[in-house]
Amino acid sequence: MDSLAGKRVTVAGLGRFGGGIAVARWLCAQGAQVLVTDRDSEEKLADSRRQLDGLPIAFFLGGHRKTDFTDTDLVVASPAIPLTNPLLAAARLANVQITTEIRLFIERCPCQIIGITGTKGKSTTTAMLNKILSGTRRTWMGGNIGKSLLADLPHMSAEDVAVLELSSFMLEYLHEMNWSPHVAVVTMIAEDHLDWHGSASAYLDAKKNLVRFQTENDFAVLNESNAMAASFSRETAAHTIFFGVKNRKRFRLRLPGEHNQLNAQGAFTAASIFGVDFNTAQAELENFTGLPHRLQLVHEAAGVSYYDDSIATIPDAAVAAMNAFPAKKVIQIVGGSDKKLPITAMCSALSERAKAVLCIGATGKTIAETLEKSLAQNAAPAYHCGDLATAMRIAKKTAAPGDIVLLSPGFASYDQFVNFEQRGDEFIRLAKM
Repeated sequence: MDSLAGKRVTVAGLGRFGGGIAVARWLCAQGAQVLVTDRDSEEKLADSRRQLDGLPIAFFLGGHRKTDFTDTDLVVASPAIPLTNPLLAAARLANVQITTEIRLFIERCPCQIIGITGTKGKSTTTAMLNKILSGTRRTWMGGNIGKSLLADLPHMSAEDVAVLELSSFMLEYLHEMNWSPHVAVVTMIAEDHLDWHGSASAYLDAKKNLVRFQTENDFAVLNESNAMAASFSRETAAHTIFFGVKNRKRFRLRLPGEHNQLNAQGAFTAASIFGVDFNTAQAELENFTGLPHRLQLVHEAAGVSYYDDSIATIPDAAVAAMNAFPAKKVIQIVGGSDKKLPITAMCSALSERAKAVLCIGATGKTIAETLEKSLAQNAAPAYHCGDLATAMRIAKKTAAPGDIVLLSPGFASYDQFVNFEQRGDEFIRLAKM
């Protein structure tokens, strides 16, 4: 691996959630000459910049300069930046290598890697798998979940296992490596991120990079209940193992929903490749309470339970969350920024099984109007609430003991919130008022 000492490196995308911060700090430790650039203003990024105080880093915030991408030795891009970005195109024309934080880690990782991807379920499956394996060996969890693992590289050994959640953005950037993990886990695939990838086929193609470069010595762990995930078996040379919930011994879980049982089955199937048996996996999953904003019980009052599933940013996920609870007991908050995904199936399911549907955000009016046209018997009433605070006021008036107030929007948050985490945090705050 080439040394980075003395190399001029541009970090494109400081961000506010750790990725750019961690890679900038690590590059400094390698002796690189680091420049960090971000289109957000210095004011917005004040906290992120503070975390790099005292390090020999140059900053250009509030925009980008083309020369920072062409007159440098390496660009480390945030995976949120599309590969079609004109500045990255300029870097390629100038023969400047483009990489990402996750690629820098994978190139240097001394141990076997398990990679997990999917449109939904990948974070919970990653966390479950890490918990199961950590009972018998040392594991390192990272990628699209948790922290950067670059700083941990000196402490890793060949006997360890790295458990990486890999997004479609990350996998698109990793294609150039011709790399796939020793064990690949695919949870479920549906349409998403069409704005970034440009088309459903391009999104799917990026996901396939998880298995595309595997060999016959590797393993592809695929969800048999999702046709798109199962089809990945045609894309890999690896030994394929299917997981599902049908005819499988079930785990006792604290997390509600059949989709979480499926996540546990996927995690166990991958762990079994490393010799873990069912009882060991059950013991590790016994007290697993899930991840924030992923169908998480956040409050109970007057017999009403409040669940935060703000991570649900596609319609399929909103339906899966509702189906985790009894019919006509769920008062569900849906809507957000428009990703141009079909909503007919979601609206049909909500109409039939929800007690009430509270619609918010840019898509709220359309969802409410679609639900109002429902011909379902005992159809759930729909309310066009506009914002989350209004929805929560109506939810509290509507809920009776035994009901569930569920934030599982089925849409991204960017119309009214910075991200799904902020949306979930606001739901929790309003629930506890």
